[in-house]
Amino acid sequence: MNASPAGPVAVIDIGSNSIKILVAYRAASGALETLHYRTIDARISAGISRNEPRLSEEGMARGIDAITSLLADATTHTASNIILAATSAVRDARNGSDFIACIQAKTGHTIRLLSGEEEANLIGRGLTCDPALAGLRDFYVFDLGGGSLECLAFRERRITQAVSLPLGCVRLTEKFITDPTAPLTTAHTQVIAAHVRALIQQSGFSFSLPSTATSIGTGGTVTTVRTILAARTGLPLAKIPTSLPVTTLRALLAEIGELPLVARQHIAGLPPARADVFPTALATVITLAELGGFNAFENSLYNLRWGLVAEALDPASA
Repeated sequence: MNASPAGPVAVIDIGSNSIKILVAYRAASGALETLHYRTIDARISAGISRNEPRLSEEGMARGIDAITSLLADATTHTASNIILAATSAVRDARNGSDFIACIQAKTGHTIRLLSGEEEANLIGRGLTCDPALAGLRDFYVFDLGGGSLECLAFRERRITQAVSLPLGCVRLTEKFITDPTAPLTTAHTQVIAAHVRALIQQSGFSFSLPSTATSIGTGGTVTTVRTILAARTGLPLAKIPTSLPVTTLRALLAEIGELPLVARQHIAGLPPARADVFPTALATVITLAELGGFNAFENSLYNLRWGLVAEALDPASA
């Protein structure tokens, strides 16, 4: 297996809920080939829903530890180019620049702070690298993170709409769930759904593609649903269908939402660090399905990191 002439690229995605690395290269076939990936749940975004959001000292410390660990991964895999990119939590925090300066002082690496528009478009670019979706022409992409939700529409594989909204699952949990250790109530679900509908409608994002258009879900929420299903069936994630019916999402929300946090933290396939925000995330994704009239979401693992790798390897086409 030969790497591209430029060598492998490592991308560290500093998200609101988790920090991830991807090391990949462009194969002779033109496809992106993955050498390594890893996720650390760091939750740097605690407090993001405040009127004046700030990254806490504890959250920044977790972020620094995670980034340092992932930089070691990049070195191990001899990445010729290492890119650090931050999204909603750092973008919105009043002290985000302090965190960026601290990372540079401790590691020597600068952080690229993505705007909401850049984040959405790079997610779209990454999604088009998924070989399993090469035949799609018209489709939606929804990437739900801890701080933001990116919504995109593609016609003939070109982005026609792209918005980034403050609808991440950490942000909404902090905003609407007074006690995240308790079960999720119907009232909570209703207020979350109403807020999601209102912000999407205010954004001007429209569900105007043909009814045959596919709805794609990227990010941790939809992937976690597949991971839970994998744990329950004893199959690896790759063997779990990528198409997830909305009825499955509703059933999982009904089951998990009625559990207290301590019980959710013991659900196989659900990372304990995500258990507090997972019901809110499911409620958000289900609301998207209702707005768009979708019966299912196609899960893709290709999102922001792949978009940043593709941009680094093919800068002329950015």
